[in-house]
Amino acid sequence: MYAARRWWHDTAGGLPATFWYLWAGLLINRAGAFAMLFLSLYLTDVRGASVGLAGTVVGAYGAGGAAGVLLGGVLADRWGRRATLLAAHLATAALMVALAFSRPLLLIAVLAALVGVVHSMPSPAFVAAIVDVVPAERRSRAFNLQFWAFNLGMAVASLLAGVLAEASFTALFLVDAGATLTAAAVIGWKVPETLRLAKPTADRPPAARPATRSVRPRRPGLHTALTDRTFLVFVGLTFVLAVLTMQTSTIMPLAMRADDLGPSAYGVVVALGGALIVIGQLFVPRLIDRHRKDVVLAASTALLALGFGVLAVADELAVYLGAAVVWTIGSMLAAPPNAQINADLAPPQLRARYQSVFYLTFPAAAFIAPTLGGVSLQHLGDLHWLIVGGVGLLAALGHLLAGPSRERHVAALRQAALPESTTTADRVPTT
Repeated sequence: MYAARRWWHDTAGGLPATFWYLWAGLLINRAGAFAMLFLSLYLTDVRGASVGLAGTVVGAYGAGGAAGVLLGGVLADRWGRRATLLAAHLATAALMVALAFSRPLLLIAVLAALVGVVHSMPSPAFVAAIVDVVPAERRSRAFNLQFWAFNLGMAVASLLAGVLAEASFTALFLVDAGATLTAAAVIGWKVPETLRLAKPTADRPPAARPATRSVRPRRPGLHTALTDRTFLVFVGLTFVLAVLTMQTSTIMPLAMRADDLGPSAYGVVVALGGALIVIGQLFVPRLIDRHRKDVVLAASTALLALGFGVLAVADELAVYLGAAVVWTIGSMLAAPPNAQINADLAPPQLRARYQSVFYLTFPAAAFIAPTLGGVSLQHLGDLHWLIVGGVGLLAALGHLLAGPSRERHVAALRQAALPESTTTADRVPTT
């Protein structure tokens, strides 16, 4: 009994109540976000679109997602986290209802692009709100639980989507809208605004201002994140990790087909990874909390590199399954420190903007991985996987080299933030 209580404390103890409502909203959001998983099938089977046109519409959804990440980051820092989350959820629900009853393909394409925008807007706001309310020493477990909820929700969404799509695509969109409204209700009812606006320079008394200024300094904004070298190095290393992870959904199915392994075998490999995350992610904090974050990220990236590198000699399902275990463990270990470092590097007044730049790595990887990976696999064959593994090992080395200077940068940011008033986290009850 003591061991169980200790495990629960290390995994989920001491987190603010607001975090749990955010967590519940994220879980409901992900579990209900299943309509777009079947968008291409809906367009071809129900609306009579060609495969090429369906791909274009799905691409519009992806392009909207890239724009939505940046928009969500800016709005979350200006409007507030709660306002951005509510606006995005309500807009998503309305667009899903519109998609359910739309018939012209051009209208569906426009709606899909808009859904991409509002689907991606909550990501920076969710993470920024978590950083706002969770003390620094507990963020690792908070981000671990966030990653777990995201994957659990996606697993539930995949199961529900298949059932609903068999019954009615209209129901698919309407149930998605209902789940989104439920998440909005939880956030609207239980999540307060967590944004602490920095006091503007203009509020200082005239005597505190310099008498003359030859150049007006730029106000902190999105450009601050885009010119922060320490942050951009970390984003670049995360991009490599994202490209590695994207191999499972873009290039690996092609490699398995070349090895005479069909879609059912691919489904087994993907299902194994999802099951490992759902079952094992809650045990990650106790494994990594005593170690430096750069060391954990280096080890996790090396595991991803090893897992994908093994595919160079894979020709049977058992080898693919063993490799999936290795790279899934790497992904599980990487999730909490990756999110925590991203949060630590962001100035408090720009948290959501930094999150939005960070999240751009994933749509970028979703484009680069299949574009370059397909050409590489076609012309290089199994050598492709050795290249992927080599790039991963270089990224692991990059984490070890960048870690010390990154920690000094984070320490300087914390020192600069010390004079600030009591944080939101100090005023939020815990459960």
